[in-house]
Amino acid sequence: MWRRVWPVVAVVVLVLALWPEAGSLYGLTGEEAIGGQARGVVHWLHTAVRPQPRLAPDVDITHTDVSPFGMNTFLEQEALPEVREESLRLLREAGFSFIRQQFPWEDIEIHGKGDFVDRRNDPAGVEAWAKYDHIVALAEVHEVEIIARLDDPPAWTRVLTDTIGTQAPPDNFDDYGDFVAEVVGRYQGRISYFQLWNEPNVYPEWGEQPVDPEAFTRLLCTGYRRAKEANPEAIILLAALSPTVAMDGRNMNDLVFLQRMYRAGAGTCFDILSAQGYGLWSGATDQRLRPTVINYPHNLLLRDVMVAYGDGHKPIWISEVGWNTAPEEVAPVFGRVTAEQQGRYAVEAYERAQREWPWVGVVNYWFLKRKDDQEKAQPMYYFRLLEPDFTARPAFAALAEYASDPAAWPEEERPAIFFTWQEWRPALALVSGGLLFLWLLRVLAPRPDR
Repeated sequence: MWRRVWPVVAVVVLVLALWPEAGSLYGLTGEEAIGGQARGVVHWLHTAVRPQPRLAPDVDITHTDVSPFGMNTFLEQEALPEVREESLRLLREAGFSFIRQQFPWEDIEIHGKGDFVDRRNDPAGVEAWAKYDHIVALAEVHEVEIIARLDDPPAWTRVLTDTIGTQAPPDNFDDYGDFVAEVVGRYQGRISYFQLWNEPNVYPEWGEQPVDPEAFTRLLCTGYRRAKEANPEAIILLAALSPTVAMDGRNMNDLVFLQRMYRAGAGTCFDILSAQGYGLWSGATDQRLRPTVINYPHNLLLRDVMVAYGDGHKPIWISEVGWNTAPEEVAPVFGRVTAEQQGRYAVEAYERAQREWPWVGVVNYWFLKRKDDQEKAQPMYYFRLLEPDFTARPAFAALAEYASDPAAWPEEERPAIFFTWQEWRPALALVSGGLLFLWLLRVLAPRPDR
């Protein structure tokens, strides 16, 4: 009986999948070119038949009842106070409620242990905290929450100084703990969120040496303990791991790195897990999901590791999300999209996080602006939303329009789904159409006389 019924079922599925309101292959693959879509569908079919990640969407998840709109800033690099002020004014007017802002250790405790006077340009010295106090005060005026990123140790923390890399960890992890306690204590009641380190699983964020998830876990737990001692209400974000497939000593696949961290006891040393959300060559709608592919939904694989180790109640905050508009003369290290695509993909990234991922809280766009255009030959420069003179690029306008729309804010209950019906439709059309084609070949093929 099934042999007679399945062609009818296939026809029904094909009709539904091709209905005028059906989604597109872009909605499935995040690819706009026909060739990329074709390869993407094949890739997605391979994804669809594999075991799906454990996401635990129905558990009570902390720290998700927040505005999703965050922005990466480099305010510490702006020499003029009025430029910092204008940056915060513009991003707040655009609807952004969080900034992820680095508080570089090497720029605060510069010359030695307990020395918070900056004598690099003036022998008499100036207070190293002054610039950061100004940033915190401006954030309060504009009602913006700060996620303070604490990393980049000064040279005095290492016997080998900078020969092991300017971003290498300190020889004594307690020195880092003391710095964390200083920052958390100084801004108690003013900054609630602190991210400890950044991308420790890749070069050069762990210096000129092999990455070490167990050592980073010890550093993390030292910082976590000291932060909670300084302010029990402080909320600690795990360093965002770089999404990479490399396993070459100085770089380690983020999923392997995270698993080893959990085995070393990291689960008790952070409140929020961070992820990077770069789209690279495909848009935010890309549904493909494999550990060896880096795309926007990569955080689902991190979520699977969290759930496996009993951390399903913790959220993921996306530290950096963005698409790169590198011109032809600049190497597309981070992919390459048009200015129009950059803005459209950015909006779709926020939409998807709110629609599909109830475990995701703040999504921080990478990045607002740089202080000048001296990095025009570097690919990273082409993530920017504003020019150094504050001229807005198309992506900034697109995000501002979206973030200012009340309908874009998190709903009380977001659907906890892996794929929506709209996103399934293209693949279903291909599969059902293919089956019907094979069936027709079988029916119409000449049969040997018996």
